[in-house]
Amino acid sequence: MISSREEVTKMILAAKVSKGLKWAKVAEAIGLSKEWTTAGCLGQMTFDKTQAETLGKLFDLPDEAVAWLQIVPYKGSLPTAVPTDPLIYRWYEIVSVYGTTIKELIHEEFGDGIMSAIDFSMDIQRQPDPKGDRVNVVLSGKFLPYKSY
Repeated sequence: MISSREEVTKMILAAKVSKGLKWAKVAEAIGLSKEWTTAGCLGQMTFDKTQAETLGKLFDLPDEAVAWLQIVPYKGSLPTAVPTDPLIYRWYEIVSVYGTTIKELIHEEFGDGIMSAIDFSMDIQRQPDPKGDRVNVVLSGKFLPYKSY
């Protein structure tokens, strides 16, 4: 018996590793972006029935796990003090929901390491949109691999 969404996430990660899957291929299978799909597979998003069933086949999940993928998860996987400033809080929300996805995708692409905040640049632009202007933020940091010694 599966008792939590976290158990399903562990099953997905184990299957991903054992099958040698890439998140982009998983996303292609359900027709969504790799960023959103990864967040969902890591327990931060809800899949519809068709998407969940496709993931079930891809990862060889039991029916109970497929059902868990369709339940709205408790979002925010990084336990930490919550900031009170509204703008900073929204960044906290982004990191809480997508932080594990960002980490997973950087490690998949570059290996074990970090994105530098020292050798780093950021570009914030207003992006006009008929439904309301958008904030476009580009973060660029040098990748620093962990060294073996």
